[in-house]
Amino acid sequence: MRLLFPFLAIILAACGNQPASPAFHAEGRPDLLSDWGMVSVRDGHLVLSDGVEPYDLNTPLFTDHAGKLRTIWMPEGTSATYREGQVLDFPIGTVITKTFYYPVDGDGHVLRGDQGLLVSDSPETLDLERVRLVETRLLVHREDGWVALPYVWNEDESDAQLMRAGYSETLTLAEAGGTIRDIHYLVPNVNQCAGCHATNNTTRALSPIGPAARHLNRDYAYAGGVENQLSHLIARGYLTGAPDPDLAPRAAVWNNPDIPLDQRARAYLDINCAHCHNPVGPADTSGLHLNFDAPVSPNLGLCKPPIAAGPGSGGLRFDIVPGNPEDSIFIYRMASTRGDVMMPELGRSLTHHEGVALISEWIAGLEGGCN
Repeated sequence: MRLLFPFLAIILAACGNQPASPAFHAEGRPDLLSDWGMVSVRDGHLVLSDGVEPYDLNTPLFTDHAGKLRTIWMPEGTSATYREGQVLDFPIGTVITKTFYYPVDGDGHVLRGDQGLLVSDSPETLDLERVRLVETRLLVHREDGWVALPYVWNEDESDAQLMRAGYSETLTLAEAGGTIRDIHYLVPNVNQCAGCHATNNTTRALSPIGPAARHLNRDYAYAGGVENQLSHLIARGYLTGAPDPDLAPRAAVWNNPDIPLDQRARAYLDINCAHCHNPVGPADTSGLHLNFDAPVSPNLGLCKPPIAAGPGSGGLRFDIVPGNPEDSIFIYRMASTRGDVMMPELGRSLTHHEGVALISEWIAGLEGGCN
């Protein structure tokens, strides 16, 4: 009998090293991320399962400098449909994942994951010796709508556990120049997920935010080579009805200085703010519309007084004062880390100084004034 245990251990270890198979759970809340089979740990790497497609966004949401590995999977024989100006129309059974991670240094500090640091020798994988996995969020499209499920990675990074009530921990971030500061990282609970993903305040139904054609229309370094993401999804059978990438909308890359400032600023506001600040969003009563196609008007914040902002106004009179970022509520709230002041109010504990600088430069270049 004693000989049997080492033999079983070898078998189990070998099985644990095999590629996972994606699974759609039409109901319930599986306790472990591995129950979904979208990603798995193999040979010291986080790898994608067969049929799971990675993707990236032209301009991503800022989340305390975390890196993000995003994936889409759909049941065999199904595909998403292109929708002009909206998130793709995904079929029932779609599972979208987003794994948050940080590169690590030799002292146990985390590094900025949103600056393109090398985290693997192979595309579409994460080398666990180079990164610290924090969480993986799932959006699952079921018959009755989308469901959000947050999973937190365990200490040995072998699997992630469902955390319906949310989770928080403090990470130590090492910055360039030797600056050390804490990240009070917060994993949202299932109700807080609706704070961003319930993009329509009337229906309150959850929806993906990032995978719209304008955000996906970019190149990606797939394992088989660099290819436009829209073209790749079409070839893969995951997307129908989309125009050629050259004719499809394309959001600006927020930190590409070769792109006009106005386009970069609007793309940044679109991805970071417009899920709430749109004509039908959770912040509809604010009258502030920051979606990519909102016209330049008071609804974009120009000379617009705040509505019920409380301490969020900072004693300032207008959301945006053209030519004067220092007098604009936008900049005051973006720069703050106070819970009752900062915007966005979820998803960060740090100030995105580069984002603040971008929007400040944009406001400084706007013409006009407020009486």
